[in-house]
Amino acid sequence: MSLAKPRNIGIPGIEPPKESCNDPKCPWHGHVKVRGQILRGVVVKAKMHRTVVVRHDYYYYVKKYRRYEKRHTHIHAHNPPCINAKEGDEVLIGETRPLSKTVHFVVLGIIKRAGEK
Repeated sequence: MSLAKPRNIGIPGIEPPKESCNDPKCPWHGHVKVRGQILRGVVVKAKMHRTVVVRHDYYYYVKKYRRYEKRHTHIHAHNPPCINAKEGDEVLIGETRPLSKTVHFVVLGIIKRAGEK
């Protein structure tokens, strides 16, 4: 389903990728709708086929000590070929319907490539 023009995913401030792809699970060129959470994280593993592991850092409030602590979680996200995020890239991911047993997010774009300043 390689479209000449990527479709609007309804999230302001996100630029569509320059390349086109024929992946049905791509939010820009496929049939997947983005709804729910929009998170930011760093790709820590990119060894699976079209799937990456994203580390999402966040703060958790501890009521007893009235302080925040740092926590993180690893999220599996679908990586379309038109975006093709690598390890070390800072990415924006969006929640979708379940794409597989463990994948419920899709990479929307790359904020910063690994090695760039």
